[in-house]
Amino acid sequence: MEYSTVGTGQEISAEGVVYDTGSIYGRLQRLTDIRKARGKRYSLTTLLMVVLLAKLSGSNSPTEIAEWGIHHQGEVEALLRIKPKRMPERSTYRRILAYKVYETEIERMVAEYNQSGKRGEVCALDGKALLGMLKREDGTSEYALSVYDVQVGKTMAHVQVGSKENEISKAPEAIKLAKIAGKVVTGDALHTHKRIAQTILDEQGDYVFPVKENQPNLHKNIQSLFAPEYPKPGFGKIQTDFLQAQKVNKGHGRLEKRTLTASEMLNSYAAWPGLAQVYRLEREFQWWRQGICYKSSYEVEFGITSLSRHKATPMKLLEVRRAHWGIETGSHYRRDVTLKEDATRFTIGNGARVMANLNNLTLALIRQSGFLNAAQARRFFAAHLPAAFSLLVTPFS
Repeated sequence: MEYSTVGTGQEISAEGVVYDTGSIYGRLQRLTDIRKARGKRYSLTTLLMVVLLAKLSGSNSPTEIAEWGIHHQGEVEALLRIKPKRMPERSTYRRILAYKVYETEIERMVAEYNQSGKRGEVCALDGKALLGMLKREDGTSEYALSVYDVQVGKTMAHVQVGSKENEISKAPEAIKLAKIAGKVVTGDALHTHKRIAQTILDEQGDYVFPVKENQPNLHKNIQSLFAPEYPKPGFGKIQTDFLQAQKVNKGHGRLEKRTLTASEMLNSYAAWPGLAQVYRLEREFQWWRQGICYKSSYEVEFGITSLSRHKATPMKLLEVRRAHWGIETGSHYRRDVTLKEDATRFTIGNGARVMANLNNLTLALIRQSGFLNAAQARRFFAAHLPAAFSLLVTPFS
């Protein structure tokens, strides 16, 4: 632990804040404040701490954060040991979030902080449109690519890609930043490229990727391998090495049956980095109401993995592919619905990108606190602000 004052801003009192140097508070202290001293009423640490406390307590946009700060000025003063004449206004937060240098430093800080503490086994690679920041030249959305630890709920890397088409070229950068040694990386068919697969292997990780028409030869070969065989009379079936696993899930009126068949027969035939198995995944869905199935669907996914049979049985591959969707429910959905990321509009600078990084950090802090429901956690912290503050002055466990 270290005893320190907040910084050099005019609002500082003679007292200080006790914090761990590995905490968010300690890391914020090390950010470079590029603003000129003249007219600077609040330290960068103070401003970002108020943003995070407000976000943990249920506020989303700069307007909401500014109003939250005004309504909780007494509590903020007591926690941060500050004595401001008045709390920051909406325009102050918008200016701070717009600086390019803060985007880069906060992005790095969030990644380093999230990579500390516990790590899970499966990391999902996926992109997301930042609808709060539209390009002025054509009105299209900015995109960001994330590597998300689905088991502990932390974003390990968050890279700006500009447009969705750039995800392929930026994916190696995100993978290297995420430090995926010993982890399994999943993605969607867009990320099924040899360069991405090789980067994962170079970083001592493994991959599980679906294969679609963007890899026509590989897709056709896997499809042919698992196609039903109808031998001619007098000829036996070709011997295969297929292994299969099946899992059924029920809940909320839906029945889901997933069947995965894996094979090693294409390992030497398909020129793909580190290929150890290919698979065919069938998903059957049924929706039931009052004992009657009123809707059903069926889909098939083909895929590849660098995980050998010694490392991953078909049941293991089933679990990894299902875990991939944790980035949608645990990160993207919560950022859009709970934190209102896409509804928060930024017209200047890099505000939407900085806010996306702070949203990633907020969700990781919520998971760190033991909550699985982000909305419930924010209601709790709104009523127990010291508990939110303690998350920011202690490191990840």
